[in-house]
Amino acid sequence: MVQTNATTGEDRPDSPAVVGPLHVTATWPVRLGTVPPLANRFTARPESGPDVSLGLQRSPVVALAARSGRVSAGSSHDILRCTGKTQLAAYQAEAQWQARAVDLLLWIDASSRGSILSGYVQAASTLAAAVPGGTAEETATSLLHWLGSTDRRWLMVLDDVSDAGVLQGLWPRGPAGRVLITTANPQAVAGLRDVLVLELGPFSPREAMTYLVSRLSQDPDQRRGAIDLIQDLGCQPLALAQATAVIGSSWLNCVDYREQFYRRMSVFNSPSGGAVPPAAVTWTLSVDHAGQLAPGDSAQACLALAGLLDGHGIPASVFETETARTYLIGGTPPAERPDAPGPAALAALEQSGLLIVDRQPALPVVRMHPPLQRAVQLAMLPELLEQAGTAAAGALLEAWPASGRDAWAAHELRSSATCLLRATGGLLWSDGCHPVLLRAGQSLDEARLTGPAVTYWSELATLAGRELPPGHPDSLVIVEHLAAAFLAAGQVSDAVSWYERIMADWSRALGSDHTRTLSARISLGRVLVAAGRAGEAISVLSAALADAEHAYGVGHPECAAIRDEVAAAYRATGQLSEAIRLYRLILGERERSLGSQHPSTMATRQLLADAYMADGRTKEAISQFKKVIADRQRSQGPSHPDTLRATEALAVAYHQSGRMASAVQLYEQVHRGLDRALGPDHPDTLTAAVNLGRVYYSVGRLTDASAVLRDTVDRGERVLPPGSTVTQSARESLASIVGE
Repeated sequence: MVQTNATTGEDRPDSPAVVGPLHVTATWPVRLGTVPPLANRFTARPESGPDVSLGLQRSPVVALAARSGRVSAGSSHDILRCTGKTQLAAYQAEAQWQARAVDLLLWIDASSRGSILSGYVQAASTLAAAVPGGTAEETATSLLHWLGSTDRRWLMVLDDVSDAGVLQGLWPRGPAGRVLITTANPQAVAGLRDVLVLELGPFSPREAMTYLVSRLSQDPDQRRGAIDLIQDLGCQPLALAQATAVIGSSWLNCVDYREQFYRRMSVFNSPSGGAVPPAAVTWTLSVDHAGQLAPGDSAQACLALAGLLDGHGIPASVFETETARTYLIGGTPPAERPDAPGPAALAALEQSGLLIVDRQPALPVVRMHPPLQRAVQLAMLPELLEQAGTAAAGALLEAWPASGRDAWAAHELRSSATCLLRATGGLLWSDGCHPVLLRAGQSLDEARLTGPAVTYWSELATLAGRELPPGHPDSLVIVEHLAAAFLAAGQVSDAVSWYERIMADWSRALGSDHTRTLSARISLGRVLVAAGRAGEAISVLSAALADAEHAYGVGHPECAAIRDEVAAAYRATGQLSEAIRLYRLILGERERSLGSQHPSTMATRQLLADAYMADGRTKEAISQFKKVIADRQRSQGPSHPDTLRATEALAVAYHQSGRMASAVQLYEQVHRGLDRALGPDHPDTLTAAVNLGRVYYSVGRLTDASAVLRDTVDRGERVLPPGSTVTQSARESLASIVGE
């Protein structure tokens, strides 16, 4: 499908498909995402800063970029690029919010495609008061479509864009909206249409003096030598912030600090090289000062831990885990040290200007300038890097929320796991793939971030091939996840190729009849069916069944499970007689071994009934459906949702065979039962309502049909994800009756 790019208006074949409009139910105004708090004694840069407000009036997209030409990104002196872009963007966002100039404020971490998509999904979920269905890419497209058409005034801040490619197909645009970008690299937005780039450099001398005086307002004597210190630090915002943090929390004045600064500068400078930037020196003095404020070596250890994770927002809970606490106190179990210095270490680092503990969001986070993190990483000795990296991995894993809970925390932990992987090289592969890397990928799968999941598992598979020996079990597990990610992303042909590789790898490593290999062969069969290659699927699954029967015996449960898959493949190819033969065989085996009321037996009988219906053998289908219902009523009760779903299948059979009175009675029974069991807004209840409305229409009860379907449309638009097939079906059925 070809979509129109939200920013350029050009056709983009890689844009995700629109799944439907976003039905916004929010109460206005709304702010989404966490705007970083303004620094102590923040200044709006009246002399050296660009007029962002005027820029947003002139252009729908404004980019705040570090002034080019100083240092290259990624160098050891990259901390010069901390010029206050994010702070200025936060100030502008808060100013527009406080002035009620916007109805919607969105702050998005744009450091990676995954973080952007996570932010978009969170925004859509909040605006629609429900978690949208489909993939994250589809949800993002629904949000962008709404932003492009709404008359609500909105401002989106995309913080720390490293490369315009991460926003491909995800650019926000709309007549009522404005976009503010921050980036350390002006080239990241170069060439983009309709983007006004505003560069930001050092403070002006007067701004620097105003900032220093306000930061050192408690003791005027500390400001002695301020003019010289400002000149030495080149009016650099980060260097001044760190210097004033140290002076303000000590007995030093500006003269004293300058002496320390020059002594440290002499250590860094070499006869053959030029002088290092001031910010590359001030942070090391801050580390020394933090060490004086916190017990032992906890401040240095805490800084190393924070330096390896995602500085845009590290959940504070990571530093409270037993793993982190043990590391911060030098390996002593926390139970033996009740005075664990984790909070004290964070406080010391914050007092020294090295990080910020942001307590304003529901989930407190620790923030640290990413360029400063790179400087910390480059300064780490190998032993410290290994200790900090191992502790960070364990702490992330320990802090991870249970599956499906706290999506925002999971996003921040994923980002930190990715940063840790990049910062530590092969450390997380020393004993196979560290579990935190697998957990990060699984979290992407759970969040339906299909594109980022494919990218992540692909990169992990490449690393596994380089770091682990051939045939290592962890490599095979990663490839399994990659194949599943391709399938979830709809890239079926790629999924088939990877499942074929998985099958071959497990077969070589464990043998063709090992449980793990058989599972891989079944997965390959399923994806072949999904790819429309059911004939090949039958061949693969039949061979797997033969091997399983030879290894375990014909009556083994593993063989019955594979027969289920073979029967499903036969049904997919339209070979219904063969599918019915296998289902009858499986049903007989399960009745004998498990009993008629075992869940597997009842599920098999249901599949057999469905196959009879597909083959036009309605009488046999109705007989089997009745048996399923009777067994479920005895084992689960007449009001159980599974019993009601089986009853609905019988209603469909009656409907198709023309027994309309019986069909109407059962459809009504199912709808009432699901309403009581699951509630009126549950998707299954609403689906049953659509079926009831349609059968009412079939028997001429137009008033009843119209009432049921209108109520279903109203409920679906309120509680179901945008583009829900249930809501769409109800709307189409209603339109055929009343023309709405």
